[in-house]
Amino acid sequence: MDSTDEARIIACEEALLRAMRTSDADLLATLLHDDLLFNGPTGATATKAMDVTNYRSGGIALRTVEASDRTIRVIGDNAVVAVTVALQGLYLGQALDVRCRYIRVWKRTGDRWQVIGGGVVVLQEEA
Repeated sequence: MDSTDEARIIACEEALLRAMRTSDADLLATLLHDDLLFNGPTGATATKAMDVTNYRSGGIALRTVEASDRTIRVIGDNAVVAVTVALQGLYLGQALDVRCRYIRVWKRTGDRWQVIGGGVVVLQEEA
């Protein structure tokens, strides 16, 4: 794996988490590919437009977005990231305090990386 590409993906991941935490819809719009498909924990599929609109409208308002346990694989012009994220805040009117496992597919287009696909599951707390 090219360490430069891995460093760029880490920087993109950090920017994405910052955009989520600060509801920066403009930054999200630059990080998400126009053809994004993302499966949420209920199985519903979201698009870039849906996600950006939810952040811009305040439908998603997170105060905590903390990543851990990140694994990255760069394959040509694509990168796959598996990461655990602790989330606290509001999600479409519901209080949220969970740990989730995301998988994101980043695609290099020209000189930038954008999320083109992914999914998330809520992790069960250990007893």
